[in-house]
Amino acid sequence: MNAKSALEELAKEEKRKFVQSVDLIINLKGIDLRKENINMVVNVPHKLKDKKVCCFLEKKSDLINTITKADFPKYKEKKSLKNLVKEYDFFIAVAPLMPAVATTFGKVLGPAGKMPSPQLGIIQKETQETIKQELDKISKSIKIRVKEASIKTSIGNEKMKQEELIDNIKSTYDGIINALPKKKDNIKSVMIKFTMSKPLKVEVA
Repeated sequence: MNAKSALEELAKEEKRKFVQSVDLIINLKGIDLRKENINMVVNVPHKLKDKKVCCFLEKKSDLINTITKADFPKYKEKKSLKNLVKEYDFFIAVAPLMPAVATTFGKVLGPAGKMPSPQLGIIQKETQETIKQELDKISKSIKIRVKEASIKTSIGNEKMKQEELIDNIKSTYDGIINALPKKKDNIKSVMIKFTMSKPLKVEVA
C-alpha cells in the first residue's frame, strides 16, 4: 500500500471531535542505539502546526516571546526552568548569547532536545528579518531524536490536503534515511496512522 492509499483508508474512519494528527512511524533494525547517536532536523515543504517559540535576545522583540540576558537570573530555580521547557516547543538564540544560554538553560534544554543549535535555532543577527526567517524555518521543521528502534513523528493533520501530507511524509522519510548509518537497510517497516487509528503499513518510494 502506498501513502496515498493509506491516507484514503484512514479518511474513511470514524470522525473524532478534534483534528487528528497524521503520524509517521518508522521501525528500525540493525542499529545499536547505545553506540549510535542519531539526532536530526528534517525540513518539510508544508507547515505542520503553530509552534510555541521563545527567543533569547539582547533586546525584547515584538515578533516573539523574548527572554533577555537581564532576565536570565530569574531562571536560577529548577522549577522555573522546567516550566519554561514545558511551555515552549522551540527556542531561538542570538549567537553571542549562546555561552550564557548554555550555562543558564543547558541543563534543562539539552535533555529535552530543545537547545538551539546551528541546525535550527541559532541566529547570527538580532533583526526582524532573521527572526522571521527562523520562525518560518521552525514552522516547517521536525526535530527527531532516536531513543528506541521505532521513530514516531507527526507530519501534519487530517485537515491538510492529501498532496501536502504525502510531500511531508516523503521529506521526513528521506531525511531519516539519510541520517541512518546503513540508510534503507536500517528500515524494518513504515506505517502511517491518525491519532486514534490503527497504523497502516506503507511503502514509501
